[in-house]
Amino acid sequence: MKSALGKGLEALLPEKGDDVVKLDILKIVPNMHQPRKVFRDEALKELADSIKEKGVLQPIIVSRVGDGTFRLIAGERRWRASQLAGLKKIPVLIKDVSSQDAVEIALIENIQREDLNPIETADAFDRLIKEFHLTQETLSARVGKDRATVSNYLRILKLPEEIKAHVNNGAITLGHAKAILSLEGRQKQIDAAKTILNLGMSVRAAEALCRKMAHPLAKPKKKEKMPEVVDLEHKLVRALGTKVMIHHKGKKGTIEIEYYSLDELDRLVEVFTK
Repeated sequence: MKSALGKGLEALLPEKGDDVVKLDILKIVPNMHQPRKVFRDEALKELADSIKEKGVLQPIIVSRVGDGTFRLIAGERRWRASQLAGLKKIPVLIKDVSSQDAVEIALIENIQREDLNPIETADAFDRLIKEFHLTQETLSARVGKDRATVSNYLRILKLPEEIKAHVNNGAITLGHAKAILSLEGRQKQIDAAKTILNLGMSVRAAEALCRKMAHPLAKPKKKEKMPEVVDLEHKLVRALGTKVMIHHKGKKGTIEIEYYSLDELDRLVEVFTK
């Protein structure tokens, strides 16, 4: 059998002799290696309504299991929506590929269609590298994306789980995730994600926030006052019965005297005008 490994979508294209057939929908089993993990109910219902009206316009791709059932390679959304629509049979294209080849085809097919959310895409990249011993350069050529893009997706797998959950549900985009990854330390990343979510920040605002968090401005050290000035402050506090601050510079300065009510102000004025 001719291997489909590395051919991606090309392995799914109809060849001479391939026929689209109607198959009992109950004989099809989902692919346990399906990279897509999130199937949104609303989107599935919309697709099911379309299928009720127009039918399944594009056949799903399956391979023979050997026990009379067929394993999905590509088209799980159409398969799920067809069940919702009440279809008994569904058009399929049967491809005889090995189970290992089917895994790679399913991963690459979904990536090239850009059907996956960033976490699903990152997981798919990670699996292709580990299971098929691909380098990032080889993988980028297989999926038609530059190496920097592949690298950025792989990096988001290093984020804390709570942040990845927000990426998974679309609350945090890949752009936001890249900004958060510029921060070192789990807690800093979580704090940044919370701020981004609470304020509904754009990617540009998130980048600015993370730059600020990564390089906070050092607070200037307070210049210590001369002992003589501190001693004078204490004398004024005792004499006036309120907080007093002396700001001395060179041969001049200012004195701050705090009051907390109009009655106290009247009292201080009386002290000074005696």
